[in-house]
Amino acid sequence: MDVLWLKGAATVQQVLDWLPDKPALAYNSVLTTVRILEKKGYVKHAKDGRAHIYEPLIGRQEATRSEIRHLVGRFFRDSHEALVLNILEDNELEAAELKRLRGMLEKEEK
Repeated sequence: MDVLWLKGAATVQQVLDWLPDKPALAYNSVLTTVRILEKKGYVKHAKDGRAHIYEPLIGRQEATRSEIRHLVGRFFRDSHEALVLNILEDNELEAAELKRLRGMLEKEEK
């Protein structure tokens, strides 16, 4: 999705060419991923001769929110509180990140 958000539209080969060299991905792996994204409604394709040109249907923020809703439903029984508590209990959370989260929570309370 990052490549499509940057380029706007691309073939599978163009997506593959824009990906970092390591780890190297096979064409079929990228094609499968793009097709899954299309089934989820994140991208659409148009034919250009024999090639399919894929373009994003949703922006990064909308995709992120959609995936978070899916995560909350699947792993936290639709409890956003359980997700946040799990994040807060993570020992790898840095003090600056924790401070920022507290600030956001306090802002929402007002």
